[in-house]
Amino acid sequence: PPPGQYAPPPPPPQQQPGGTVSLTKSAPSVSLTKHGATSGHMRVNLNWSAREGAAKGFLGKRRRGVDLDLDLCCLWELRDGRKGIIHALGDMGALDRPPYIKLDKDDRTGAIATGENLHINLDHTADFKRILVFAEIYDGADDFRGLDAIATLFPVGAPPIEMRMDDCVDASRDAVLALIENVGGELVVRREGRFVLPPPGRPRWGKMTVDQAYNWNLEWVAARGKD
Repeated sequence: PPPGQYAPPPPPPQQQPGGTVSLTKSAPSVSLTKHGATSGHMRVNLNWSAREGAAKGFLGKRRRGVDLDLDLCCLWELRDGRKGIIHALGDMGALDRPPYIKLDKDDRTGAIATGENLHINLDHTADFKRILVFAEIYDGADDFRGLDAIATLFPVGAPPIEMRMDDCVDASRDAVLALIENVGGELVVRREGRFVLPPPGRPRWGKMTVDQAYNWNLEWVAARGKD
């Protein structure tokens, strides 16, 4: 803008047919409080698919789209300083006690219609400081190129909020979907849309890189694999 003038505010999130709110690069955030979502269990759903023509991954390795295993994860931090991670290889959380977030199941193929879901207990809004929702490839693809992921938030009594990720151009195995922060007592959802590369030579350590990118500062050890 010309000197002495302020840039116009970003546009509000786009309302899609059927009432769904779409978070995009140009309209990346929404307040859950102003959206009418102040209580109950908010479901965060992850669904994914492999685009036609994306049969091979990095260096020509096969993408086994029929058994693509993409995990929904979240880093969490409470206002009292407690923090941690929820994921299929470790703690899957709880709704009636800290961290008031729970992963319901591990969908290893993407074939389950409901995908994977995190549930966030908004009755404890005042306890949350920040929640980072991300997806990680466990098996079936080398990276996110050629994969489409859709995260949708289903707050109680309010329209769904969705965000899409389909523009990976490198060998990233983790995709940061959304950051939910407590801002003045309101939970604000911001679309991140960020792909994260794993450490060199450690393809299954992407969670640690996500942690470092957002300064969570957890201590990391090797986890056992899936059965």
